[in-house]
Amino acid sequence: MGWLTRFLAAVAFLAIGVIFSPETFGSKSDGSGSPKLSTYLKLAHLLCFSTAWGAALWVTFIGGIIMFKNLPRHQFGNLQSKMFPAYFSMVGVCCAICVGSFGYLHPWKSASTAEKYQLGFLLSAFAFNLTNLFVFTPMTIEMMKQRHKVEREEKLGDEVGWSKNREAAKVNPKLAAMNKKFGMIHGLSSLANIMSFGSLAMHSWYLAGKINL
Repeated sequence: MGWLTRFLAAVAFLAIGVIFSPETFGSKSDGSGSPKLSTYLKLAHLLCFSTAWGAALWVTFIGGIIMFKNLPRHQFGNLQSKMFPAYFSMVGVCCAICVGSFGYLHPWKSASTAEKYQLGFLLSAFAFNLTNLFVFTPMTIEMMKQRHKVEREEKLGDEVGWSKNREAAKVNPKLAAMNKKFGMIHGLSSLANIMSFGSLAMHSWYLAGKINL
């Protein structure tokens, strides 16, 4: 994760520089610049936004639910522990590129109020993904591993769904406490993910108003 942390930090600082000092990167305060560069940036923005939006939609509302309903719980959890860091990394990078490209195309000094709000939504999506990547996801994975160890002692984890875990937790205080802590951390992670998805949804409405079909 070391290289990824450095890469995300570099992209984030570059995006911030583009937003607050766009002239340094060749963007004029009146929004003018190279037509070819603007086209490339618009393409990068659309591709990265659509990638982030599509990934968030699939993972949050479709893929995760299907896997939970069809895989043994421990297998599902182990798969998620590998998938979520990659998911939040990809969406975070896409959001950072969206922030940088949007900030270049709409310099802060000349941006309209609506454009500043959109930049805020993109920054929010980026921040929520970083929070999940570096805070909630590592905590969730560590808590999951500890709970799996306790569940294996109870011969749990090969079933699909939560029913056996809930029954065992009624007579195992340690497992009940782990369930509570895991639920809290996982809930915060899910909330951050939903907030990121909501921020992207607000930007999708803005883009829809700009596209002529």
